[in-house]
Amino acid sequence: MLDHLGFAVSDLRRSHDFYLRALAPLGYGLVMSLSKEQTGGYEGHAFGPQHEPAFWIGTGERTSTGLHVALKAKSREQVDAFHAAALAAGGRDNGAPGIRPHYSPDYYGAFVFDPDGNNIEAVCRIPAQ
Repeated sequence: MLDHLGFAVSDLRRSHDFYLRALAPLGYGLVMSLSKEQTGGYEGHAFGPQHEPAFWIGTGERTSTGLHVALKAKSREQVDAFHAAALAAGGRDNGAPGIRPHYSPDYYGAFVFDPDGNNIEAVCRIPAQ
């Protein structure tokens, strides 16, 4: 359904470093970066699987606070690793890895606040083996 999403951050370097580390367990790496010279003013970084710039952060006016983004994980172990990596990268805990039965019986997720206070989640919907 979605091809990509993006939002402005208050400190591009800090957020770049945070997301580079936090998204690695989900198989997301830095896919591309755009400079002000290329775009005429915008500067940003895209993360995703190889050759898929799916998750963008960049400069610009922040239009919201408390954004919520949920990223699909391939396993519960990836959710656990995302949570640990995000905390090690300076994120703040907003919900340890675990089942969230109020969403569905197999909804396994973890939540962290990024450096700007956005709620970033990793979720796996695969039943426990």
